[in-house]
Amino acid sequence: MLKFQSAQRGTTMMEVLISIVIVVLGLLGLAGLQSRAAVAEMESFQRAQAIILLQDMADRINANRRNSMDYVTAGVGTGTAVQQCAALTAAPRDLCEWHNALLGAAESAGGLQVGAMIGARGCVTNIVPAMPREFQIAVVWQGVVKTAAPGATDCGVGQYGDELTRRAVTANVIIGCLQNDLATGLCVTP
Repeated sequence: MLKFQSAQRGTTMMEVLISIVIVVLGLLGLAGLQSRAAVAEMESFQRAQAIILLQDMADRINANRRNSMDYVTAGVGTGTAVQQCAALTAAPRDLCEWHNALLGAAESAGGLQVGAMIGARGCVTNIVPAMPREFQIAVVWQGVVKTAAPGATDCGVGQYGDELTRRAVTANVIIGCLQNDLATGLCVTP
């Protein structure tokens, strides 16, 4: 009987060590999952902010249809300084306010703008210059992880290092022809 007891010695310690290793591996996996969830949350927050800013500019263009050509710009939000917009009117004021929103001027912490995306930039391009006019509005920013490069717009190309970290959301705004010139049959801006 004594020989049988000596063969059993130390098995409980091995079971405890194996259990600890399994628990540690599970906790490491959980930490990795938490890290990926934080990155995914950051990406989705930035995309939500971009969609809000995209819709804001689409609404501004629709509200000022007569001067819609004044909104065409190669890039807004490219600087780091918030601009003063109070003295401006119409399209220049809208573009100035959009610039500030892209920089995150609405939310700040410790003097830094924190409400926008990383390296946010906005572009308005005129796709169809004749009436009806069609504009493409794009908001681009730098993502955290690499994915496929957006092909819908050239806004911000080459500004974020690797094109696989550039993110973009786009929308088209069509300004319809509401009045035709009777003599020429061409559209007249009301």
